[in-house]
Amino acid sequence: MLDIRLIREQPEAVRIRLRHRGGDVWTTVDEVLALDESRRRAETEKQALQSERNRVSKEIGIAKKQSNDTSAIEAEMRGIGDRVDALTKEAAELDAKQEALLYSIPNLPHEGCPVGASSEENPEVRVWGTKPVITFPARDHVTLGTELNMLDFEAGVKISGSAFVVYRGAGARLERALINFLLDLHTTQHGYTEIAPPLLVRPEALLGTGNLPKFGDQLYHCEVDNLYLLPTAEVPVTNLHREEIVDPATLPICYAAYTPCFRREAGSAGLGTRGLIRMHQFDKVELVKICLPEHSMEELEKLTANAERVLQLLGLHYRVIELCTGDIGFGSAKTYDIEVWAPGQGSYLEVSSCSNFGDYQSRRMKLRYKDAATKKNLFPHTLNGSGTALARLFVALVETYQQPDGSILLPPVLHSYFGAAEIRGVAKRDIGD
Repeated sequence: MLDIRLIREQPEAVRIRLRHRGGDVWTTVDEVLALDESRRRAETEKQALQSERNRVSKEIGIAKKQSNDTSAIEAEMRGIGDRVDALTKEAAELDAKQEALLYSIPNLPHEGCPVGASSEENPEVRVWGTKPVITFPARDHVTLGTELNMLDFEAGVKISGSAFVVYRGAGARLERALINFLLDLHTTQHGYTEIAPPLLVRPEALLGTGNLPKFGDQLYHCEVDNLYLLPTAEVPVTNLHREEIVDPATLPICYAAYTPCFRREAGSAGLGTRGLIRMHQFDKVELVKICLPEHSMEELEKLTANAERVLQLLGLHYRVIELCTGDIGFGSAKTYDIEVWAPGQGSYLEVSSCSNFGDYQSRRMKLRYKDAATKKNLFPHTLNGSGTALARLFVALVETYQQPDGSILLPPVLHSYFGAAEIRGVAKRDIGD
């Protein structure tokens, strides 16, 4: 969340940057300031009364030693005590309201974030490779996956409902090969430590990363235990250091984690998109960084490059765009989206969103580090990005490497992970089922 001192000291600057996001969230600043003023006034009066009570208590003690009547002054003291109790309650209620408002305010876009109203104004940063030339009628991944008995959407619907799928045979093997390839790449070449977190998390973890309360309707909630299925590995992995004071000498901390991810996608207009494009459950390898504030922009560039390397090694054409202020995520200050080309879709698909959250998440999580020079506890910056999302990577891969006979050639980097160089129909008995 935002620093209340920043809102208090630079309210107009905060309003301006929030206006760039669009909507009227910037008006919340006035509500926060009004609550802050009332809370501080109540706290000031309470402290003054407590000082008065301490002073009078000493007078009562002296008077009693002198055998003087203290009944009147003791009655006054009881009145002061009642008022202190009332102010304590009032301040706590105002503080809770202020905190709830602060949790509802998105992060401030970075000063260098391009100003724009929607995704239509996202600038393209770079392009890698060229669109593959397919000289025959291109199939999409649904047709390819069904013909090769890799994807079973009907079974997914039968078991769980719409927006679920069953990976079969070569499909399941390819998904597993991609997961292992991604984890090996990021841990052995990019310096990340592998994490295997729980798939159920407490609400405090989701509050810390900004998923709650804003996106509660998109989460799967186990009400009996008050646990949530994680929407992304970012949640448990970033929260590994919640309410800790980390040694600055250990920064940057870099984690990579594979998990299934679960999202209700409540109200999402594209939920009915054919195939694997938008699912309630999907696999993802997530990259998380915790670093010193002065290094966070450099670390964002490195993290984005790490995610791009996946697509380069797989030989997939992609582009990188920077999200403008009107399209950037709730908790992010600066974001790059990596979009891979999927020939069967005739469009780019987002496979990674690499973001710098500044101190927005660490402030919510009370994650701090002790500054070596000042000895003060400060908030580090957190970053994350998909390294990458598997469902859409799967789509781009099979659609890019499809062959005229319906088979799929695999890029060399996957041969050892998959155990073969191509995927053919089960009738040819090349890969089994």
